[in-house]
Amino acid sequence: MDKIQSFYPVVSNQKLSPCFYRLCFDAPQIVKTVQPGQFVHIRVHDGLEPFFRRPFSVYRAQKHVEIFYEAIGPGTEILTKKKKGDLLDVLGPLGTPFRLPSEDVEDVVMIAGGIGVAPFLILSDVLKARKCRLILLYGGRTAGHVYDMKEFKKNGCQIHVATDDGSIGVKGRVSKLFSKIPCNPETTMIYTCGPHAMMAAVQDFARQKRMSGQAACEEVMACALGACLGCSVKTTSGYQTCCYDGPAFELGEVIF
Repeated sequence: MDKIQSFYPVVSNQKLSPCFYRLCFDAPQIVKTVQPGQFVHIRVHDGLEPFFRRPFSVYRAQKHVEIFYEAIGPGTEILTKKKKGDLLDVLGPLGTPFRLPSEDVEDVVMIAGGIGVAPFLILSDVLKARKCRLILLYGGRTAGHVYDMKEFKKNGCQIHVATDDGSIGVKGRVSKLFSKIPCNPETTMIYTCGPHAMMAAVQDFARQKRMSGQAACEEVMACALGACLGCSVKTTSGYQTCCYDGPAFELGEVIF
């Protein structure tokens, strides 16, 4: 797939919760080609600090491209200041997309921790036309890490929430919600994205139930083209790059 590097105007930059933001930019070329699970690489500043681009999963790609992010460092903090009309230097779409479920799949379960929810709205956009049931299990640290998720609801997703402190939803890790997963290995597929410990728990659950799925890995990326090897993850086939071989891997393939 061709990688597009260009400048695109910001359409909106909205704060969704105390922790999360959604930025929308006008990139018709990316809208036409991006697939669920892929990401874009954004240069957030023209100066030397920060020097490297920042990777962001594509949250949605309809009329415009949307990214979902948290202000956790200097790069994303700069991003929160972007206004309508500002130009973004964007490279993308990049990475290996999700493998979509077969026609035999009746239940699709998306398991996300924190910012790991970012690749799943575009996935639900693609899958909503199917007759399969969509389930989102979401885990956050506090109520500040939870937002209304109204677009997921419009796509027909059943949403279950857990927070570490119990300030909203079930108290505890997202694994407390695993009872919501239909455990038929022939008709259920799992997708997960989030901290390694969370995805390891999902992997163990899926292995015990003999269920298949995919994991989208989140790693720090410098080049995002598979050249620097800085985002390598350990897999059953040796080390592979998150940016080029992934971000989407078979769930049982990654060694967390």
